[in-house]
Amino acid sequence: MPTPSIAALPDRLISQIAAGEVVERPASAVKELLENAVDAGDSHIEMRIELGGAKRIVITDDGHGIAPAQLPLALQRHATSKIGSLEDLEAVASMGFRGEALAALASVSELSLTSRQEGADHASRIHNTGTREIEPAAGSRGTRVEIVDLFAHTPARRKFLKSQGTETAHCLDAFRRLALGHPEIGFTAFVDNRRAEHFEPGPWETRALAVMGDEFRERHHRVAKEGALGLCGLIGWPTASRARADRQYLYVNARAVRDRLLAHAVRRAYRDVLHGDRHPAYVLFIQIDPRLVDVNVHPAKAEVRFRDAHAVHELVYRTVRDALAVGAGSDGRPGPGVAHNDQRQPVAPPVQSGLPLTAMPGGGSDANPAPAWLARDGAAAPGGNWRGPGHATRAAIDAALQSQSPFATGAGAALAPANNGLGSAASDGMANAARPGALDGAPNGSSGSLSGSSSSPSNGAQHDALNGAPDNAPGSTANGAATDADGPPLGYAIAQLHGIHILAQNRHGLVVVDMHAAHERIVYEQMKADLAELQMPVQPLLIPATFNATELEVASAIDHAEALHELGLEIDCMSPTTLAVRSVPAILRRADPAALARSVLADLGELGSSEVIQASRDKLLATMACHAAVRANRQLTLAEMNHLLRQMEQTPGADQCNHGRPTWVQFGMQDIDRWFLRGR
Repeated sequence: MPTPSIAALPDRLISQIAAGEVVERPASAVKELLENAVDAGDSHIEMRIELGGAKRIVITDDGHGIAPAQLPLALQRHATSKIGSLEDLEAVASMGFRGEALAALASVSELSLTSRQEGADHASRIHNTGTREIEPAAGSRGTRVEIVDLFAHTPARRKFLKSQGTETAHCLDAFRRLALGHPEIGFTAFVDNRRAEHFEPGPWETRALAVMGDEFRERHHRVAKEGALGLCGLIGWPTASRARADRQYLYVNARAVRDRLLAHAVRRAYRDVLHGDRHPAYVLFIQIDPRLVDVNVHPAKAEVRFRDAHAVHELVYRTVRDALAVGAGSDGRPGPGVAHNDQRQPVAPPVQSGLPLTAMPGGGSDANPAPAWLARDGAAAPGGNWRGPGHATRAAIDAALQSQSPFATGAGAALAPANNGLGSAASDGMANAARPGALDGAPNGSSGSLSGSSSSPSNGAQHDALNGAPDNAPGSTANGAATDADGPPLGYAIAQLHGIHILAQNRHGLVVVDMHAAHERIVYEQMKADLAELQMPVQPLLIPATFNATELEVASAIDHAEALHELGLEIDCMSPTTLAVRSVPAILRRADPAALARSVLADLGELGSSEVIQASRDKLLATMACHAAVRANRQLTLAEMNHLLRQMEQTPGADQCNHGRPTWVQFGMQDIDRWFLRGR
C-alpha cells in the first residue's frame, strides 16, 4: 500500500469544513448574519425566513454598508474589519471577529450580498456563483444578505434538519437572543411572509420584559451590581419557574452565551427556593473588561472563558441570592392577582371588641404576642425543641447527615471517635426536633398554648394582643422595625381557616398564608443562620483514605488547599497519581472519603468553589424544618398569627417554603369585587 502524501486542501473544501463547525442548522446561519448586522452600526435589522430557514434567509440592516470594491473580500475566509492584530483579538468588543461566517455560508449555499454606503449613487451586489462580478443594484443604505437553499452544496446536511416548525423555533430563538442583547436597535422578524416578532428601540428592561412574556412581567426582581465587574438584569420569582429552561438568557458584554459557570451560579442561588425539577427564568447582563474574557474558545462563539472565573461566579451567585433573600412581601410588590393601580386605604389591626380570644376560631388559652415557638433566642424553641447550636439538635444534624449523605458507605470508614464538642444527646435531639406537632406537648387540634405558658391571659392582655400589642401596631414589626404608612406588607390576621391557612387583611385586599409552609421556611433559615456562625468541625481519619487520582484532581488539590481546609477536608498529595484524605467534615464523618473528595475537587477544578458539603447540610436542615414546623389543625391565636406574619416579612426567601411552594397568595380587592359582580 503506497504511503499517503500530504496535500493542501482547496479553499472551497476548507470553507465547507469551517461551515460544518459553525453552521449546524438554519438558526446558526441566522445568528452569524445577525451578529454581522449588529456590528454594522445600524438602527434597525430585519430577518425573513422561509420553510424554517432551509429555503430562504434574508437579513437586512441600515448600517454603514460595504464599499463595492470590498464585496469580493467579504466572501473570503478570514477577511474582516473587526480586528487587525493579536491585541485586537485579546480585547474583542464586537459580535463577529473571525471573518469566516460569510465565506462558510457561501461555500454551502446560494448567497448574494447587496450593500450601499451613505452617499453612494446605488447599491452593489455580488453572488457567490460564477465569476463573482460586482453588479449595480437597487437598495437603500445598509447591507442585505440573502441565502437561498441552505446546504445546496452539501445536501447530506439536510438529512439532519428537524421539522419546519422546530427549525423556525430555533431561528426565532436566535433572533430574540440577539435582539435582547441590543435594545438600542430595532428588530423585526418575518416567518413565511408573516410578521412574527417586532421590537422597537428602547431601554433594556422594556426589551427584556417584551421577550420574557406576561407571566414574567408580573413576577420578577430587578438586580444590579455596579463596578468594573458589573451585573444587571431581571430574575423571575421562584413561583414563575418553568418546566423547561427556555427563558434563560446570559450575556457577557452584550454577547449571548451559554456558559456552564454562569448557569451554575444562578442554579445555586435558586437552590433553596425552587421546587423540584423546575427551572428559573432570567435575563442577566455581565459587563467586564474585554481583556479579562476570552470569546475565542468556541467555534460558534457561544462560550467564553474568564480570567477570574471564581470572581464572576461569586458575583452572579451573590447578586441573585441577595435579590431572592427578601422577606415575604417586603419588596413592595402588590402580590399576584392585584392590579398595580389598585390603591386602598391603610389597613389597621383588626378590632374584636367584646369578643374573648378563646372564642375566636383558632383561639387558644395564651395571647402572648411573641410566642416561644417563633422566637429566635431564649430557652423556647420552634417546634418546642430548637435550642440553637451546641445543643442536641446540632448533634442530631450530625447524626442524620451520617446516614443521609449521598457519599455514605454501607459499613463506614475507619474513623476516630467524634470529638466536636457538640454534645452527646444526638439521638434524643433528633427525635425531639423532628417530632411532628411537638409544640409544648399539646395535641393537634387542641386549644393549648404554643408559647409554653399554661396560664390564661387576662382580659387586658387579650385586648393588647388584639389592639395594642407591639407586633400588631401599625408602623412597626415584631422587632420594632418601621413599616410603611400602609401597614405591614402582609397585613394583620383576621382568622384561621380549617387549621391550615391564615387569613389576613392588607392594603391590597386578602392575604392567604399556608402556616406550615411559612413556619417551615422560618425555622429553616434560623437553623442555617445559627449553624453558619460555627466553625466547621473536622473529623480526623485514623487510617487515611487513599485513591488513584487524575492529574486534574491532583492539581486541584494542590491549588485549592486553603479552600479545602475551610470545607473541613485535608487532602495530601502522596504521588503524581495518588491522593490521601486525612480528615473530613464531622457532619459527613461516615461518608465515603474518596467519593466526597472527588466530588469536591471536581467542583473546585471547574468552578473554583464547591457546595457539595453545604448542599448536604442544607438538605437535612430542610427536612428537619419541615418536621419541626407547626402542623395542620394547630389552632393559633390572633397574636400568634400576626407574629408569624411579621416573621415572614423578616425571613429571607419566605415567599416560598423549603420545597419551592409558595407560602402566601394575595387576592386584590378588584378580584374580590369581581367575584360578587360589584360595579356591573
